[in-house]
Order: sequence, then C-alpha cells, then structure tokens
Amino acid sequence: MMKENKLRYHLDHGLPLLSTRLWSTWPFYTEVVGSTHNFDYIEFVGEYAPFTQYDLENIARAAELYEMGTMIKLDLQNRGYVAQKAIGAGFQSIMFVDHVNAEQVRESVEMVKPKTPGGGGTFGYPNRRFIGAQSHIPALDHAKRLDDIVLCFMIEKEEAVENIDEICSVPGVDMIQFGPNDYCMSRGWNTADHKEEFKAAERKCIRAALDHGVRPRCEIVHPEDAQYYMDLGVKDFSLGDQLAKLKEFWNGEGRTMRDMVNQLGFGEGNGDCC
Repeated sequence: MMKENKLRYHLDHGLPLLSTRLWSTWPFYTEVVGSTHNFDYIEFVGEYAPFTQYDLENIARAAELYEMGTMIKLDLQNRGYVAQKAIGAGFQSIMFVDHVNAEQVRESVEMVKPKTPGGGGTFGYPNRRFIGAQSHIPALDHAKRLDDIVLCFMIEKEEAVENIDEICSVPGVDMIQFGPNDYCMSRGWNTADHKEEFKAAERKCIRAALDHGVRPRCEIVHPEDAQYYMDLGVKDFSLGDQLAKLKEFWNGEGRTMRDMVNQLGFGEGNGDCC
C-alpha cells in the first residue's frame, strides 16, 4: 500500500518530475497512465472539469495502484474547501490558480498546512482516507503528511509576474508555473500576437523561482519542446493534455476521414448521410 508522497520524495531528493494532464474523472484513465510507467504523477484539471468527492478518492486510488502521485488544479474561489477535501481523498499536490500577490499565496498555504505549534496552518485531522488509506495514524504523523503536500502556484496574471520574488519567498511554496494565456489576457493581449513578450515574462518567473529554491514547472506539448526549458534549469514537466490530444485526433484524422467519406457521395461535409 502506497504510504509516501511521490512528489515530495522527488523534490527532497532533487529528482525531476514528469506528469500529464487528465480531464476525465473515470479512474480507468488514471490506471492506463500508470500502466505505462512513464509518469511520476497525473494532474487532474479540476478547474476545468466537473467532479465529485467520490471521484477524487477513486482517482487517488487508481494512481496509488501504480505508485503514482496526484495533483489537482483548483478554482480560486473555493480553493480552501476543495484543497482540503482533495488532500483527504489522497491527492499529494495542490495547484492553486489566479493568485496575484504574496498575501493571497500565504493565505492558501495556511489553509493546507497543519494546525500545530510550528505548523503555521489551520488544517486539522479529519478522518478521511488520505494517501494509501492512512485514515488513522498518530496526529503528528498526520501533520507530517500535510507538510509533505506539494504546493504549486500558477503565475498567470500581470500582477503575479510583477510580484514573483515576493511570491516565491513565501514559506510553503514548492513550485510555480507560468500561464501564458491568462497572462496575456490580463494585459489585454491575444497570446498569438505577443509570444516574445510572454516568453520574456516566463523566463523572468523561472529565474526568480530558481533563485528562491522553488521548482519551476512547465507544460509542453511535445518532448522536443523540453530542451528550451532544460537549458533554463527546469526539470519538472507536464507533457500533453487529454482533451488537446483528443481534439488533435478528431480535427486531424477526423477531417481526413470526413473528406474520404464525402468522396463516396455521402453528405456535403456536415456528416449527414440522408
């Protein structure tokens, strides 16, 4: 039975981390990712997809079958509630979004750190399953597993980039990730029109994170995209996105097949056959 936080182990030992993003709550997909033995953890994008607390437990269980870690990406507004429920379900890492300053980051850290004399947090000891169904362990062992939860913060607003040094200085911040789309939106830009500008902002964030001993995490589409970031000192990557890959297939092979079928005289390109 899995007992250790996979992400924390890698961070503590200076090891790289590789994940992929899932939208589906069907735990079978988590199992399939685990069965490849290519990924250290999966990121469930709870900010984008509907889910229940039962789903969170089942995703965590499926990952634990393959000694694989779990991260959940949360909405801003109800982050404290969902983060605590996800941790209780067995998730090993929380990705917070939309924070713009150190005060917001500090508040979120406190929500998931233990309420102990030196813990600096407010999280108590709810009897949930936690990692590997560790629902009843000594209180201070529970406090340790809360301290082990890896906390990642999206740096995706203009203000967050401006405050990146202060954010990375907050105790408890383990990782950051730059978000180009939200960053450009916060500046009134379309991402495609300002690639050089957002790449410069991303490099600023990566440098600041490394200077403060925080791990920068980067999302990439293809393995060949990684070298650019490796040269900047990055060793934590998220490769691919479940929905993006499906859309790529449906828009690529799907379009090719649609054209082939249309040549047979069925429909006029809209999929109709009668």
